[in-house]
Amino acid sequence: MTVRSWLATCSSSTCTTVADTSTIPYPEKRPPSPKFFVSDTSSCSEIPGSCSSTSRDTSCSSLQSNLSLQTLPSVPSLQNLSPETLNLSISHLCVTSLKPRPVHVACLAVSGHLLYAASNNEINVYDLTTNYTHLDAFNGKDSSSGTVKSIVFCDGKVFTSHQNGKIRVWQVTATKRHKLLTTLPTVNDRLRRFILPKNYVNVRRHKKRLWIEHADAVSGLAVANGLICSVSWDKCFKIWRPSDLRCVQSVKAHEDAINAVAVSADGTLYTGSADRRIRVWAKPFGEKRHSLVATLEKHKSAVNALALNGDGSVLFSGACDRSILVWEREDSANHMVVTGALRGHTKAILCLINVSDLLLSGSADRTVRVWQRGQAGRYCCLAVLEGHRKPVKSLVAVPVSAGLISVFSGSFDGEIKVWQVSVSSLNSPSSTDTLK
Repeated sequence: MTVRSWLATCSSSTCTTVADTSTIPYPEKRPPSPKFFVSDTSSCSEIPGSCSSTSRDTSCSSLQSNLSLQTLPSVPSLQNLSPETLNLSISHLCVTSLKPRPVHVACLAVSGHLLYAASNNEINVYDLTTNYTHLDAFNGKDSSSGTVKSIVFCDGKVFTSHQNGKIRVWQVTATKRHKLLTTLPTVNDRLRRFILPKNYVNVRRHKKRLWIEHADAVSGLAVANGLICSVSWDKCFKIWRPSDLRCVQSVKAHEDAINAVAVSADGTLYTGSADRRIRVWAKPFGEKRHSLVATLEKHKSAVNALALNGDGSVLFSGACDRSILVWEREDSANHMVVTGALRGHTKAILCLINVSDLLLSGSADRTVRVWQRGQAGRYCCLAVLEGHRKPVKSLVAVPVSAGLISVFSGSFDGEIKVWQVSVSSLNSPSSTDTLK
């Protein structure tokens, strides 16, 4: 019996694209990449469910050894600046720790003054304006949904994705409680489609599902241009319309599990997968459906995290090869090219966020790194936030004031650490607004 990794990727199931993607030029198939998401030379026992030496085709030790060598030597490093070069001073302090439950923190999200923290299947809500007062805990009584993978907000509702392949929709009451409205796909959406055979797709041998259903864990959600995108370990992404909560498109996007999604303001969609590829999707002019624009290939192991800068011109991708790749849009083409890598983490990159011109990365090496872009596309690692006892799985950050942000890091140690990160100019005796 095969035991899955903590970010287990898809089985050999398949998913048929409902939208016509027969003309998409998919690259030729590669040998399957390792479906593990932690790259280090230490014991993988610190990652929940990551290793069982008697139940894998490849032993854990040899896998970790192989992945530790994949540091992309052909990609130049970009982090050759120092804070002094940028004329910056940075300080950081862990101001408090929150411990929702004695289980790993799976994801974090912020909406207004509310912090959402998912620990296993339970979601806890904290008020950021009243010293992190605990306001609510929901979804904890129903363990059937499995681990909460992602939380996003749209049209005044809360959308949560789950291990069981479902997306739940919640309404926030006047008392800051959360009431379950429905589960996607909705009953009405199913009833509209279940009669016609053409609405079913093969997900594995002798098993079919409606094309509006995910066949595996929904690993990520993203919101842009009034639409919600969900990605899954079933190798597909789906587009949902918030107004009536219907699924309007489903695309078989990758050859392995999709682990990350990012959407730019213009609706361009980026998906990162265990097949080591990042794919770019957009709606051609006058069209209603997303189609493949480009495939970005440079990582040597599973892509775990994606983030875009403020204007969507720079894409950051993190993977098990311990590097953060920086992709920038070419002036002469409508796609991204890799410009270099940010190195410093000693294990897999698990999460990335961009806030106030800063990039923050969380890793299986238990640290959070803060990066700042300088001139000529070069970067500086401003700080390393240390203190977690296990891998950092999720990050969110909010600007507080000029040059000051609050960073929240969630880890498998069950803690959410709250950091105050201040960036100021060396020319000023007080904090200067160096973060835009």
